[in-house]
Amino acid sequence: MVESTVTYESFTLAREYPHSPEKVFRNFSDPARKRKWFAEGEGSILQSFEMDFRVGGKETGVFLMNHGPVAGLVCRNDSWYMDIVENKRIVIAYTMTLGENRISASLSTIELLPQNSKTLLRFTEQAAFFEGADGADIRRAGWQVLLEQLGGALDAEVK
Repeated sequence: MVESTVTYESFTLAREYPHSPEKVFRNFSDPARKRKWFAEGEGSILQSFEMDFRVGGKETGVFLMNHGPVAGLVCRNDSWYMDIVENKRIVIAYTMTLGENRISASLSTIELLPQNSKTLLRFTEQAAFFEGADGADIRRAGWQVLLEQLGGALDAEVK
């Protein structure tokens, strides 16, 4: 029997923000805001970030990794917006490449659910991980960091 070279994983993360769905959505839809919390960070050096936020639009981020076993490798995320409902939902399909190897393809859904004056963000990822992939545990941890950074960006806007 031939073993599959693809591992399939799905996970959901939930995070409550003390901000309106409109404000949270704006931090996903505005390229300058998203770049700050999503693309600029300590684990890598941002080489380029482009974003066309509309159904059918594409977002691309290219990063030079600067830590751990992947230090010196270029990581590339190519995302396509599949569905957008203003202030409620964003669905993206994306691939991740590390060096010359595509390591995964994912479908991710971001739901913004109003909770009085707060927003419950529910993030669900359905992924196919290929040879050399980071895997679901590391991907989940990466998204937890990103959602934390989003919270910091939202809080900074209040001040």
